[in-house]
Amino acid sequence: MDYKAQIMDEKAIQRAITRIAHEIIENNKGIDEIVIVGIKTRGVPFAKRIVDKIESIEKEKVDVGNIDITLYRDDLTEVDKNPILNKTSVECNINNKIVILADDVLYTGRTVRAAMDAIMDLGRPKAIQLAILIDRGHRELPIRADYVGKNVPTSKQEVVHVQFDEIDGKNDVTISE
Repeated sequence: MDYKAQIMDEKAIQRAITRIAHEIIENNKGIDEIVIVGIKTRGVPFAKRIVDKIESIEKEKVDVGNIDITLYRDDLTEVDKNPILNKTSVECNINNKIVILADDVLYTGRTVRAAMDAIMDLGRPKAIQLAILIDRGHRELPIRADYVGKNVPTSKQEVVHVQFDEIDGKNDVTISE
């Protein structure tokens, strides 16, 4: 893969998270009914950062969790015969709550579809919303993000790399081909 460009630096990521946090509060008329759930792997630190920002704005606690969609993938048999399962951790009751799924990149929509299936196995939310740091297009399923950090039109040959300090040791978004 050949590096093409940096799409976002640490400050741009933080500005996008701040904007998304404000949009979530405004669109849901507060935070009383929301639960934010990160999709493993990089959706988890993204969700946590959104929660931290909302809590700093609203001065109230927000429920947060994470889900592993491995067993819900529609290409599981193509990926690995023995998939590695990570733990799903949603400690609160999601029934009649607004669940906001958080992930780093929205591409075909298949990961989000799998995440929605996983959420439905945990309960019956009032609604499911989607927060994405990067929307790169090329949807294969009719899925649209409610909150987008940045739209980045890409070719199918390009790859978007999101790096978070908690996992990768730095914060940026790059594109390679």
